[in-house]
Amino acid sequence: MNSDRVVVVTGASRGAGKGIALALGETGAKVYVTGRTQREGVSSLPGTVFATAEEINRRGGTGVPVIVDHNDDSQVQGLFEQIRETDGRLDILVNNAFAVPDSLTVPGPFWEKPLTLLDMFNVGMRSSYVSSYYAAPLLQANGKGLVVNTSSFGGACYMHGPAYGAGKAAVDKMAHDMAVDFRLFNVAVISIWMGILTTERTLGALAANPGTYDELIASAESPEFTGRVIDALAWDPQLMNRSGQVLIGAEIARELGVTDINGYQPPSHRPSLGNPPVFSDAVIE
Repeated sequence: MNSDRVVVVTGASRGAGKGIALALGETGAKVYVTGRTQREGVSSLPGTVFATAEEINRRGGTGVPVIVDHNDDSQVQGLFEQIRETDGRLDILVNNAFAVPDSLTVPGPFWEKPLTLLDMFNVGMRSSYVSSYYAAPLLQANGKGLVVNTSSFGGACYMHGPAYGAGKAAVDKMAHDMAVDFRLFNVAVISIWMGILTTERTLGALAANPGTYDELIASAESPEFTGRVIDALAWDPQLMNRSGQVLIGAEIARELGVTDINGYQPPSHRPSLGNPPVFSDAVIE
C-alpha cells in the first residue's frame, strides 16, 4: 500500500466512520467519505461529510465528500462509478454505514420495541454487501486491497437485542465468505470488533448521566483508533493470512504496535464479552 492509496469509508459524517476516515487520511490517502448529512442541524448529532473531508485535508490527506444514502443501491453504484472514472482503482473499502434507531438501547424484549430496528439490516448488513459488490471490480483490477467490515462483540453476546446481534453476526460471516471469492485477487476481507467508542453519541450519553459510566469510559477507544488499526493491517505482510477472520481491534493493535491517539492501548473485552467466531474451512460452490 502506498501513501497515495484510494480509500472509501462509508457512514463517515460522524462516529467511528469519521474517526477511521481521519486516521487513514492522515497517512496521505485520498479518502472518499459517504453519508447523508450535508449541513449541521439536520441530525441530532454534530457532523457532516463535508466537515470530515475538510478535516482530512487539514491533516494532509485528500478528503472527497459524497452524499450517499446507503438505502439506495443506485447511489452506491454512482459512488463507485465516480471512483472508477476519477481514480481507476481502490485500495481500501471500510464498510461502516449503520442505521442507529433511537430505540436501540431502550431496555426491554424485542417485541416491545418498534420494527424500525430492522433498518439495521438495510444500512449495516445489506449496505455492506452492496458496497462490496460495486467495489469489487476496482479492487480486483488493482490486484491487491483490503475490505473491512466494522463490527462489535454484539456478534457473539447479547447486545441491544436480536436485531443488532444478527446484523453484526451477518457482517462477520460476510467477511469470511467474501474472503474466499477475493483470495485469487490478493484482496483481504476482515471484520473488526471495535470496543466502546468515544463518539458524539457516547459523549452525549455521558453528559446526560455524569459519573455513571466513568469506569467504562476509561477503557474506551477513540473513533480514530480503528482507523489506525486498519492502516497497520494494510501494511502487514501477513494480511492475506488474516483474510476471512473476525479480529478484535484492541488485540491486533497490541500485536502490531498500534496505540490510540493518546498513546494508550485499549484493552480487549474478550474475557467479559466473548470470543470471535471461527468458521469452517470447507468451501461448497
